[in-house]
Amino acid sequence: MSQMSERSEYPAASAARDEVAPSPDAPRKKQRRGFAAMSADKQREIASKGGRASHEKGTGHEWTTESARTAGRKGGLASRGTPKSAARDA
Repeated sequence: MSQMSERSEYPAASAARDEVAPSPDAPRKKQRRGFAAMSADKQREIASKGGRASHEKGTGHEWTTESARTAGRKGGLASRGTPKSAARDA
């Protein structure tokens, strides 16, 4: 067999295989995308446009005093990890 046949026909593939892969424990820099990449002012501007559009369409939510009170009560009763039966018995 000649030396030519022992070598890979695709040198780029063998070179990539010979490179050392980064350690799985090495921290990788996470790039922000979408809304996270925008400034807070830009995010606020886009969000307010959505809110205005939903109210113009008639599907926007407006709190009544009673619905806000009910929602606040539910938040106050949230278990935060405690099983519901234990929270009721206390």
